[in-house]
Order: sequence, then structure tokens, then C-alpha cells
Amino acid sequence: MNIKEEFELYKNKGLHIDLSRGRPSKEQLDLSLPMMDILSSSSDYLSNGIDTRNYGCLEGLKECRDLFSPIIGVPSNNIIIMGNSSINIMYDQISRSMLFGVCGSTPWSKIEKIKWLCPVPGYDRHFAILEHFGIEMIPIHMNENGPDVDEVEKYISDESVKGLWCVPKYSNPSGITYSDEVVKRLAGLSPKAKDFRIYWDYAYAIHDFNKEEKLLNIYEEAKKNNNEDIVYIFTSTSKVTFPGSGISLIGASDNNINDIKSHLTIQTIGYDKINQLRHIRFFKTIDELKKHMKKHGEILKRKFDIVESILSRNLSGLAKWSHPKGGYFVLLEVKGIASQVVERCKECGVALTAAGATHPYHKDPSNSYIRIAPSSLSDEDLKTAMEVLCVAVKMEHK
Repeated sequence: MNIKEEFELYKNKGLHIDLSRGRPSKEQLDLSLPMMDILSSSSDYLSNGIDTRNYGCLEGLKECRDLFSPIIGVPSNNIIIMGNSSINIMYDQISRSMLFGVCGSTPWSKIEKIKWLCPVPGYDRHFAILEHFGIEMIPIHMNENGPDVDEVEKYISDESVKGLWCVPKYSNPSGITYSDEVVKRLAGLSPKAKDFRIYWDYAYAIHDFNKEEKLLNIYEEAKKNNNEDIVYIFTSTSKVTFPGSGISLIGASDNNINDIKSHLTIQTIGYDKINQLRHIRFFKTIDELKKHMKKHGEILKRKFDIVESILSRNLSGLAKWSHPKGGYFVLLEVKGIASQVVERCKECGVALTAAGATHPYHKDPSNSYIRIAPSSLSDEDLKTAMEVLCVAVKMEHK
């Protein structure tokens, strides 16, 4: 059977497979099901004397902040536990900056032009937030060590540049972890804008497949330079427990936390402390949390091994791809044909993230990058989807 016949065969199968988003699978979600029964009508709802059923405790339960403090590398007093979504915190933080400024600075909405540095390939939802607020995006090249800091240093001499996105561990979508040198240089940046902030999206802090890959603590490095105000650190349990009902948090310096709290006291009386208590009672310790994540890693590694095997068998010499040690994505590079490949997959009933989504304004100038999200599919559907993807690439090379 030639490649065109194989393509037509898949096209006529009536497939409906979604390979587009990094969602946990049912098998992963089931790992946390016991948490739903951990509180009952007879449970003790107190945490350090706080009745979690009532109002208050704006910063979140101390037990919860203590649990996540070693994960993000920020003291528990410098953490605020919020709702279920870290991307929501990032959106709100930019929104507050637009309306009120940062730590007393001029509100961004009153400044003629706001710019932002965006490592590429990067995360489409980060770019969507900036586009929504009309913030100009400046692409920054990513290499095997992280964003090109020389480029970053060049742009931050412009006072209108207010931020830098970073997914520092198992980066979305390339899967790389920032080198120590990159973290140190970012921690020591001296931007012209005093309200410049690094948005450190630590989404995959504990999402290893096997051995833990270490990331240097940017908060501690920044403190060494008396520069701790430069970074906000975000994470969540979206891919630890349940994406729809997990917890999220921000860690930052005293100045930043106090600034954020000054607005939160108006915005809310407090977040869902019962959900925070569920997480505390379920995990108990950081060691138990890591054991839980090891189970996630075993499931995910199986999926990523399928992707690696099928790509290696079919596309060696035709394409390049990442080989992540954790996280949720594989980045496929098919020079000049990404949009055509995505369209061919769509014809066969396999949905991929749109070509160009890895770049600001959905414009990948090389038309080369496709993000693969294997986590949510059954093994059989994943194998089928990957075979379709490989056939689509071969069709463009025939």
C-alpha cells in the first residue's frame, strides 16, 4: 500500500480523536478520586483553628501554603492560595496591572504602548491573554537551555517592556528545563521598567516521568541580587488532582504579595478553604504528594513512549521532535509544512493544536512547529492518531 492509499484509508475510517490539549486522562484523574470522600458530615473542618466552612483567611490555609512552599521554593508566608486555575491568576494579575499598576507604578492602561517578551515556541494561552489586553508581543528565541537571555537583556532597556513569560520546567511545548545559567541571568535582570515582572509559570514543577529534573530556585537567586520583586511564581494542582476543582497559587516577594492583597481584600473575602483542606488531608506530606506524582509519571511515560516509538519508526530523517523527561507535550518540527500537516490530520478526523499556536498572533514564520498532547487518549487511540500524523507528514514529502 502506497502512502496515498494509506491516507485515504484513514480518511474513510470516520475517526474522531483529539490530540490538541494537554488534559489528564481518566486513568490519571482516577488517582485522586479518594480525595472526594476524605471529608464528610462528621469531619473536623478546622485547620489551625480556622473553620474552613466560613469566610476569611484571604491568603489560604497555612497548612496548604506549607505543603506547596518547598515545591515552588518560596516561604509559605509569601504564598497566596487561590482558585482552581493558575492561568486565571496570571490573567487577573495582568488585569490588575492594567487598572492599578504594579506596586504603585502608573497603571498600564494609561501608558501608550505596553510590550511583552514571549519565548517561542511557547504557550498559546499566554499569548491569548496578552492579545486580549492589546499588549504587543515580542518573540524571544528558545534554545536547549531556555530563552535567549541576550535578546531579553536587549529588549528590557525599553521601559515599555513590562513582562516575560516563562515555563521553566518541561516548557510548553518544547519540554526543556531552563539551565542554571539562564535562571541566574533572569534572576539578575535590571530592566528599565520598575514594574517589569517575570511570570514564572511553574506548571510542571513535579511532573517528572522518572528521575526528578532539578530547576534552580529563581526566587532565591533573585534575593541574592536584592531583586526578588522581579518575579511572580505560579503553579496549580490542575494536573495533580482535578483540573476543574484543584487549587492554584502565587508566590512572590513581600512587596508583591502586599500589593496583590491590597486588591484581593476588595475582590474576595476568601477562596475555597474546604477544597484546600481536602488537598491537605489527601496528601498530608510532600513525600506523599511525590508518591502520587510518581503514579502520574508512570502513566504519562507510557504514552510518551508510544509517541517516541511511532515517530522514530516513521519520521527519522523527515522531521525532528523533542524528547521530554516530564510535562505534557512533544514538539514536532516539520520544516515549512506544519499547517498542511494539521489540515491533513483534520481530514482524517485527528484534531491537533492549530499550526502557529506556538507563536504570538498564531504566526509561526517558518510554518514548522506542531504541539503534540498525548496525555488524555487511550493507548489505542494515541497509536492511531500518531500513525495518522506520520502519514500526513509523509504525504507532504511524497
